[in-house]
Amino acid sequence: MAIQTVGIIGAGTMGNGIAQACAVAGVKVVMVDIAQAAVDKGLATVSGSLDRLIKKEKLTAEQKTAALALIQGSTNYEDLKSAQLVIEAATENHALKLKILKQVDDLLAPEVIIASNTSSISITQLAAATSRADRFIGMHFFNPVPMMALVELIRGYLTSDATHDAVKELAERLGKSPITVKNAPGFVVNRILVPMINEAFFVLSEGIATAEDIDAGMKLGCNQPIGPLALADMIGLDVCLAVMEVYLEQFGDSKYRPCPLLKEMVAAGQLGRKTGRGVYAY
Repeated sequence: MAIQTVGIIGAGTMGNGIAQACAVAGVKVVMVDIAQAAVDKGLATVSGSLDRLIKKEKLTAEQKTAALALIQGSTNYEDLKSAQLVIEAATENHALKLKILKQVDDLLAPEVIIASNTSSISITQLAAATSRADRFIGMHFFNPVPMMALVELIRGYLTSDATHDAVKELAERLGKSPITVKNAPGFVVNRILVPMINEAFFVLSEGIATAEDIDAGMKLGCNQPIGPLALADMIGLDVCLAVMEVYLEQFGDSKYRPCPLLKEMVAAGQLGRKTGRGVYAY
């Protein structure tokens, strides 16, 4: 079944970013959130993002108009019935995602594919909350969605080849470069990235180099656009710590133990950019 219309649950940062990527590629979108204010904010964010692309001469005013015309904002889950794929992009909360998935599973036709944009929750567990585990998949976009090429396609234990292939084809239509991943804590990117950030905190705590020199070393020596400590501040030190704690619990391997300095900074409320202070001051 060709995917002509994509339903998106959540009009926040990830949801409206996915909506923009779909609409610019000519795919119809139904973007649903619980409050009209959230829907309106999501649509306004897409409009502003498209305006910036126009200023950079990467998009024309006509293309912006055409893209916005393809996005339907709604507060009614019933409007998702027109979609062949529904992407859940709600807050990263297990209980909330399960509640949403059960609700939409009862609503959608049996052949409709459901995807979750989760960055950490087991796809197999989420799929088990629905009646269509073979038509359930992880579709992990990266922020900012319109700019980032990667999409992790996470296969749950029962995800079918047909489901994987249909979602992969859509991702490629959106101009993305999908990689296929088995269901495991952290999938691929975060499984490698967050322990690297944690190791950078160990290097900092041992006084091997300053934060600035650690970040400069990784930028200049590994061609990374941003150093791991500056990236931690952007992600949120509390988020980095939570991920490491999940890895330690689920893998049972001491190599995933969180750095004591990271734990101390989180306890002190120095969480990064969102609090004005992390490794660096903002």
